[in-house]
Amino acid sequence: MASVTATTSSAGSLPEAKAIDGFLAVSLLAVLAVSVRAIWFTPVDAMLGAAQKIFYMHVPAAIVGLYISCSLLAIASILYLWIKDERLDRLAEASAEIGLLFMGIVLVTGPVWARTSWGTWWVWEARITSTLFLWLLVLGYLVLRGAVESPESRARLSAVMGSLAALLVPFIHLTVRLFRGMHPGPVVLKPEKPSLPPEMLLTFLMAIVAYILLFFALLRVRMRWAALRDARAVLENA
Repeated sequence: MASVTATTSSAGSLPEAKAIDGFLAVSLLAVLAVSVRAIWFTPVDAMLGAAQKIFYMHVPAAIVGLYISCSLLAIASILYLWIKDERLDRLAEASAEIGLLFMGIVLVTGPVWARTSWGTWWVWEARITSTLFLWLLVLGYLVLRGAVESPESRARLSAVMGSLAALLVPFIHLTVRLFRGMHPGPVVLKPEKPSLPPEMLLTFLMAIVAYILLFFALLRVRMRWAALRDARAVLENA
């Protein structure tokens, strides 16, 4: 009975659900607003033309998908192996699903930009290849979760697999510095100063904030859904 109460309470109340829905609506409007600004009100790059505007979707999606979601996946997985708290398992699962979505955006928009800038859809260099490998790792993580029936075994095995993301995330971050390739280096976090004009830089920073808001809004929605799912499973097996 205590397990049912704990799981149900983590799903939240009706006011909390409305707050989560409101947060999601605001974040979606923020992404829409920054997309409109990027397409119609931000200057076109003199060298790359309109294709450069993909940058305002590609990079924020990479920050969310590669760094935030996969870092949360790794941290929650490692902590679950230590604490065995089901909320950490739900956090890892939700982070993986949302991260897979944002990394998918990265892997779709990247080749579109590359075709215009490099004349080819794909280049097997360190940053791009390691990002694809991480996407496949997260996909495998979710496939594993769907293949194991026992909740305890599923949480434990997927936590081991999710912990591997802790190794890949810092490696992907360093690939641009460690390996010379066609992929651009840092644009904003440069030792000297950002290479973007002020108008482009503002749009870029707004896009990052909007995508981060969307990530955490989706995370709250997914965490609440997972808590309700687990509460139902506990009641059915009681």
